[in-house]
Amino acid sequence: MGNEGSHLSCARSDRTPSISSKSHQQHERKARRSPSAVSGDSLGFQRQGSDSSSESGDERETAMVIYSKNSVKASTSSAANRPGSGSKTLVIPNGASKRNRRKCIPDKPNYSINLWSIMKNCVGRDLSKIPMPVNFNEPMSFLQRLTEDFEYSSCLDNAAKCDQWEQMCWVAAFTISSYCSTTTRTGKPFNPLLGETFECDRRDDLGWRSFTEQVSHHPPTCAMYATGNTGWSLEQEFTMSSKFRGKYLQIIPLGIAHCKFDGSGNHYTWRKVTTTVHNIIVGRLWVDNHGEMDIVNHKTGDKCHLKFSAYSYFSKDIPRKVTGVVTDKQGTARWVLRGTWDSQMEAAKVLGTSQHGSKPVFETGEYKVVWKRRFPP
Repeated sequence: MGNEGSHLSCARSDRTPSISSKSHQQHERKARRSPSAVSGDSLGFQRQGSDSSSESGDERETAMVIYSKNSVKASTSSAANRPGSGSKTLVIPNGASKRNRRKCIPDKPNYSINLWSIMKNCVGRDLSKIPMPVNFNEPMSFLQRLTEDFEYSSCLDNAAKCDQWEQMCWVAAFTISSYCSTTTRTGKPFNPLLGETFECDRRDDLGWRSFTEQVSHHPPTCAMYATGNTGWSLEQEFTMSSKFRGKYLQIIPLGIAHCKFDGSGNHYTWRKVTTTVHNIIVGRLWVDNHGEMDIVNHKTGDKCHLKFSAYSYFSKDIPRKVTGVVTDKQGTARWVLRGTWDSQMEAAKVLGTSQHGSKPVFETGEYKVVWKRRFPP
């Protein structure tokens, strides 16, 4: 049996090269028909057979590798030489690139939607847990919408150059500027996925960059961090509660924002005011921002109290009015602010204070504009 076993083993060994030669010929035919085809040799499989077969397999594998590298080089060079590729990018010294950005976006299609059929069962409920039709949304994520707060980042750039009380005015103007677009934009941004991120780099034109991430799904919460070239940084977490009251939708922000300046070491915090969307069922949608906001400088103890007046048909005040007073840690008024959250804000230095009944009257210097809205083209 031992001899028979060795005889069978030798027989198998004798027959193996013929099988390998047939397989080798089949691979050669495929390689001739399709140069880009990948054979078993190129994938590194070891084939039994003669030395000449293995050598030819190595040669084909080497040729295949060279062919693949040449293909990569050819595709790379063709992409580099393609008309318009890289021709609109300008490299500037700080490492960022100058991009040609679009000036406007297409108008939203006019699709009619019956909101009452959707909202009639949502009265008093939190809308963050209720699916809404896609036509109710605007074509962007909430992470992108929150990044739009830095459209007027020049307020923070100016704040980095001022003393502590005037700096507070510029910070207040920055917080107010984030509401100006709500007069014309009533759509709801899409809820981001958990873990979704959005990075915006505007160092080449506006001098800042930001990074935002969705860190919680229920309740929806996102975290943001941004830095400016002039030495400021801002971080905030944004979450909210929303209630539908029948005729209007109320959005109450719950997060807090932190702004720090490297030069002075001042650290400011504030919370956003309430936003209300009116005429949900009947009429044209319009948005109002109202409430009180306190901006606190944790280094010096200074405060800025802002009041967003709610819109009223019977009020004699101008619509969307905002007033504010900057006080030091002793409570003495230093600067005052006035204006509207949809147009512009002005600030003036307090020269003296007198009492008129229960309200103080401030003697101020000349008012100067600290923020003015820029309308899109």
